[in-house]
Amino acid sequence: MPIWLQATLWGLLGGAALLIGAAVGYYAKVSAKVSSSVMAFGAGVLISALAFELMDEAYEQGGFDATAIGFLGGAVVYTGANWLLKKRGGHNRKRSGDQQTSEAETEGSGLALAIGALIDGVPESIAIGISMISGSNVSLAVVAAVFLSNVPEGLSSAVGMKKANRSKIYIFGVWGAIAVISGVAALLGYTVFSGLSPDVIAATTALAAGAILAMISDTMIPEAFEVTHDFTGLITVLGFLTAFLLSHAGG
Repeated sequence: MPIWLQATLWGLLGGAALLIGAAVGYYAKVSAKVSSSVMAFGAGVLISALAFELMDEAYEQGGFDATAIGFLGGAVVYTGANWLLKKRGGHNRKRSGDQQTSEAETEGSGLALAIGALIDGVPESIAIGISMISGSNVSLAVVAAVFLSNVPEGLSSAVGMKKANRSKIYIFGVWGAIAVISGVAALLGYTVFSGLSPDVIAATTALAAGAILAMISDTMIPEAFEVTHDFTGLITVLGFLTAFLLSHAGG
């Protein structure tokens, strides 16, 4: 199987977890405590993956300068985009409570939610594609981290969307589209960056890591802490440890 197709399929797999989580959140009665707990676990998984997979890979390829520039750049870009979305009603897109605004309350908030979901998922998928540039083997730790974190993201957000009176077509349309775009982003991550210099690849990998860490801090941790409070740190550590063990399982 061509590597570009493998990258696409791995990206689709990671994105499909959003759809799975959304289905669970929409059809099952999931308590706020469970939703927040799995969000904290997913945050820990992602932190581990970006620390031991993405940042290490970026540093080995491009050194400190390219890694630092990309990492800070990713955080700046994500924070700026998230700030703009906040003004349009998309800031609480991962919240499972009553924080999400309806279209009646804030015009354009539906589009803001969709765009917010997109900017949350694209950096992760690009990182999957980039991880395949050096060979045909994908970084299973990155894929696992994306999948394990996307399930609670989709779950929590779908619960919040439902409470904000979003239609079933809208909710599953958004997450279905993001799943497909995740596959395309992984494909682009592999094909677009394959012919570029190690410094550019390193900076892009670190950029994805910076955007992911900013996303965790701005959207995932607040959702988790809102309900789990004193247990948020412990659950996040368990997620971190799980991803750490996965990344070193073959070592």
